[in-house]
Amino acid sequence: MKPLFAKGPSLGVRLLVLAVLSVALMVVDARFDLLKPARKQASLVLMDAYWITDLPGRLWEGVASQFGSRTELVAENEKLKTENLLLQGRMQKLAALTEQNVRLRELLNSSALVNEKVEVAELIGMDPNPFTHRIIINKGERDGVVLGQPVLDARGLMGQVVELMPYTSRVLLLTDTTHSIPVQVNRNGLRAIASGTGNPERLELRHVADTADIKEGDLLVSSGLGQRFPAGYPVATVKEVIHDSGQPFAIVRAVPTAALNRSRYLLLVFSDSRTAEERANDAAQAQETLDAHGGGPMLPASVPKPLIMPATPSTAPAPAAEAAAPAVTPAAAKPPAASKPPAKPPATTGGRE
Repeated sequence: MKPLFAKGPSLGVRLLVLAVLSVALMVVDARFDLLKPARKQASLVLMDAYWITDLPGRLWEGVASQFGSRTELVAENEKLKTENLLLQGRMQKLAALTEQNVRLRELLNSSALVNEKVEVAELIGMDPNPFTHRIIINKGERDGVVLGQPVLDARGLMGQVVELMPYTSRVLLLTDTTHSIPVQVNRNGLRAIASGTGNPERLELRHVADTADIKEGDLLVSSGLGQRFPAGYPVATVKEVIHDSGQPFAIVRAVPTAALNRSRYLLLVFSDSRTAEERANDAAQAQETLDAHGGGPMLPASVPKPLIMPATPSTAPAPAAEAAAPAVTPAAAKPPAASKPPAKPPATTGGRE
């Protein structure tokens, strides 16, 4: 006669089997790429979990914004109006410089970008492992994000993308112990390597000579030598320099400029990934377009035209561009501009000025 309730394996056996299975999965995940497709599919399910866990914070922010003090809102509005006027005044000065820089780059057949393309992303999660500094953002492979893409906030560089999923990505922060970035001192161009320490408020500069010209307060910017981060972005500020006469290298500690544990909205930087041949072809096409228009300034798509407000009449920059165009044309193997019939009246005096 069969028992009414069949007896299965004991709890100890079940625990042992589950423990062995867990260890096997961790080993396979660490050494092979077999579980990456499953992880990508699981991320689609976890997106709803991220949204639900973040819902209380969003609701609280919405309620707090609705019951904000009217006086504070009016004061903030006046402050923003004042800052807007100041920024508009500065923008008018920078617009003329940007336009001049664009013309010079075109005349020199330079294909370098004036401004990198960026896209706003939002932080939706953090890695629970206390020994790694990683965050999760709401932009993934289907948004055009690539491995190694730089991520920054309003103050400076934060890290780079190390893992892609369809709609999310994992970003390794600068302060992680496995991360290093080539930097240089903004004051004198001294190059060094900034490495993470596991502390979100500290970076260390490795192998800096004891006699190196570096001091407290120096700004460290990305040097671009690693071909991963764009050059010129703020990375950290030197906080402490310790010189030991018995050691060949100084101990240099720095504080990241980015708010690594406070920033919620981030920027993904899309740098120019063209090859040297593609850049040369694009530069040649730009020069042909420039010659077809009589040597006048042709603004690229990377500079928004409404922001450019030249202080002088629109016909004033044309003679300078026409006078400089023949000097660059031989380098691009183009026919001299003098062989073309003049499309504009002569303005020799303006060119000399």
